[in-house]
Amino acid sequence: MRMTMRVRRAVIDVTAKRYQKARKKERGQILDEFTKITAYGRKYAAWVLSNWKRRRVLTIGGVRTIYVFGPKKPRARGKNAPKRPPTYGPDILRLVKHLWALAGGLCGKRLAPFIHETVPVLERFEEITLTHEQRRKLLTVSPATIDRLLAPERAKYHLKGRATTKPGTLLKHQIPIRTFADWNDKRPGFMEADLVGHDGGFLSSDVVHSLTMTDVASTWTEIRALKTKARRWVLQAIENIRQGLPFPLLGMDSDNGGEFINEELTAYCLAQKLTFTRSRPYRKNDSCFVEQKNYSIVRQAVGYARLATEEQYACLVELYRPLNLFTNYFQPSTKLKKKTRSGSKVTKFYDTPQTPYRRLLDDARIDRSTKAHLRSVYRTLNPAQLRREITQWQNRLNSLTEQPKLIKLRKRQKHFDSILR
Repeated sequence: MRMTMRVRRAVIDVTAKRYQKARKKERGQILDEFTKITAYGRKYAAWVLSNWKRRRVLTIGGVRTIYVFGPKKPRARGKNAPKRPPTYGPDILRLVKHLWALAGGLCGKRLAPFIHETVPVLERFEEITLTHEQRRKLLTVSPATIDRLLAPERAKYHLKGRATTKPGTLLKHQIPIRTFADWNDKRPGFMEADLVGHDGGFLSSDVVHSLTMTDVASTWTEIRALKTKARRWVLQAIENIRQGLPFPLLGMDSDNGGEFINEELTAYCLAQKLTFTRSRPYRKNDSCFVEQKNYSIVRQAVGYARLATEEQYACLVELYRPLNLFTNYFQPSTKLKKKTRSGSKVTKFYDTPQTPYRRLLDDARIDRSTKAHLRSVYRTLNPAQLRREITQWQNRLNSLTEQPKLIKLRKRQKHFDSILR
């Protein structure tokens, strides 16, 4: 049955009122219903409903013309567009810059959870004072907006170094190889270990080294300074780390360097009932968890200068005390959940950034007493004070070292210091 014009106008009149007040998603549903009833084309139907009772048919000079009254003015674009007031004004920008410097220059995706974690702590220690509106904006700002706000301030540093790993052939074939694909332990206690040489670009084994150990499941990271890469110092540092971990050390994976592939460390692992495995030669992805910490923590904090004196070693020991606490309790990190391949395109999916401290609290395998101890330590920590201690020992270390490679690191530290003042 064909719809009369009177009925059609009544349908349009009722539908147009709903359509003009509806949101975009609701308008699509209204259009579906309206086109079925009237048999109008979708584009024409949208025009009719948008301009209903705004259009007039006038005859001027014998010419019948349709005029649309009261249309929405087109939004001005480009230079002619009116500038709206910024959502995040100078006060929020100042606070974001302050927190960014306090975090050590994190990206937006990691800085957003860092802000959520540290703002209540900083207020508790009276390091910052915020209004209700400032707190609301800080806790709702998105990672993309953070990156946009910090774009003028973000300095680009590209520090390079050289590897100092020398192959160790002793017992190399007796220690099993595990590859990145085989490492699928979700239980805290399986850690990757690696050494960072502070030789200043001149390969040497008698300089100060740093031992980095990272837990695969929780990303808990411990760093210790070594006088040299001698076996006894490596073994002593591993035992020191094992005693201070908030979970039992169950397994350790290292590269093929002689500082790890030796009888002393093998005997130690057998005595402590630790799983000891090694990665494949020249495959850094096998130790990807600890390799990324070597750069993001050790190199960013220490740089590539040559450290060989007792005074420099002692300074590095003191630097790592606050740095370990700041990293494990306040610096969020992301973990790769899965990746999919479609032809040549690989899409990676990451979990929500969390601090190692929060990951351990969420893990059901960690007992209550350990979680209670972690919470008690957390309540005593002031991230701003930890950052001041880190900066103090960095400046002390820089004063003991005169090398051109420290220029970028010093500029970066001075930039952060100027923001934190």
